[in-house]
Amino acid sequence: MSLHLKEGKPYVLPDFLHLNDLACETLGGKVLFATDDFFAPAENLLKEQRPVSHTDLFTDYGKWRDGWETRRKRISGHDWCIIQMGVPGTVYGFEADTSHFAGNCAPWISIQAAYLKQEEIPLLPPRGTRIGTAASDEEFKAVKEMRSNEWAFLVPMSEIKSGNLDTSHNYFCVTSKQKWTHIRLNIYPDGGIARLKVYGTISRDWSLSGKNDLSDLVAMANGGICVGYSNAQLGHPHNILGIGCTTSIKDGWETRRSLERPPVLKADDKGNLLIPGREWAVFRLGHPGIVTHIEIDTSHFKGNFPDTCTLEACILSVQEEKDCIAQKYSLKQGTKWNVLLPVTKLKPHKRHFFDATAIQTMNVCTHVRLTIAPDGGIGRLRLWGFPRIPLHEAYRRPPHTEETGGATARCEGSVKPRRVDEVWLANKQEMAGKLEGGGSSWGYENDQH
Repeated sequence: MSLHLKEGKPYVLPDFLHLNDLACETLGGKVLFATDDFFAPAENLLKEQRPVSHTDLFTDYGKWRDGWETRRKRISGHDWCIIQMGVPGTVYGFEADTSHFAGNCAPWISIQAAYLKQEEIPLLPPRGTRIGTAASDEEFKAVKEMRSNEWAFLVPMSEIKSGNLDTSHNYFCVTSKQKWTHIRLNIYPDGGIARLKVYGTISRDWSLSGKNDLSDLVAMANGGICVGYSNAQLGHPHNILGIGCTTSIKDGWETRRSLERPPVLKADDKGNLLIPGREWAVFRLGHPGIVTHIEIDTSHFKGNFPDTCTLEACILSVQEEKDCIAQKYSLKQGTKWNVLLPVTKLKPHKRHFFDATAIQTMNVCTHVRLTIAPDGGIGRLRLWGFPRIPLHEAYRRPPHTEETGGATARCEGSVKPRRVDEVWLANKQEMAGKLEGGGSSWGYENDQH
């Protein structure tokens, strides 16, 4: 099913937009092949940032475009490209963004997909700089081995629209719940698209994890997603679940400045600023679990870091999550949030670590809420802990089992702090490697810059 936003008319955005973009370049997505990249290379499709336009900027081949644009076709056929998703996953919807492509937009598209093992992927020539070029005979011969014309259609040939920034977003729902690794985007017959977003959930087989194996329960790579937020003016909250360390502030979550800040700022006796207002983001864990160690990273946020932060946790069933999203997590809902990390002072450009002694609850949770005050930015959030099944009677696993990895039953309930620390000590060396060489002592801030 396709959905076009209509100018001047009310519309409801599709539910899948809160899921992760599985093909984004920041998650490891890449273009393996494109029939033509004459005006602009297909790699632009996978950029995370919104497309921009420079009216007076031209290249040797024509007007500069922030997207994928092929030459005007003068031979038979149509253009297409193959995208390798950053991680395997289940796709719930696509967004074809045609911003700034009025007059040059591809009029129709279709999308196919496949799940390929590594040995099924042929050795393709490196892409390199592609602007002004078309695929060579050698590239066509190599990509033919992928038999992409036989892949399953997730989106049949469909019309797409181009217009102003409000009507250039074309959405397509996907009903298949299979896992995919590669996408083939077909455009008919030629033209351009600014961005292709592949919204879905990342699949991890949690049954392969032992009950005492530490995992980052909220990591995007483990299936964590953002399911609500108050503000994302300068960076979306899902960025803080990303792979690896931040490279700049654009790789994190940043809010606007608080509009409630007073003319002159004051602080309490603990040094916390007395400013009304706060910003928040809610995340669903990749698997329910017990959080035992927390990392909050403000790297690169030097003049725009939050003053304080708080972490809370709760258990939400599938229906409760839907209700919360619909009501934007209104306080009237009565959702019981338990404090995980109390109000904590933050510093600029630092990785802050907290161990079990700083965490106030050791119960199983499915969702966490990060609140920052009064505003600012966070680079990464890591919630290390152990996967568990909650005892909550209303809790049911989401209908698409790929989202939670189909984990087998494990020990339920809470974990005693003493046992958590025993397991933590046993996994100390493994954890040090996962922290990417941070080399800090838990419970202290680590200035690695």
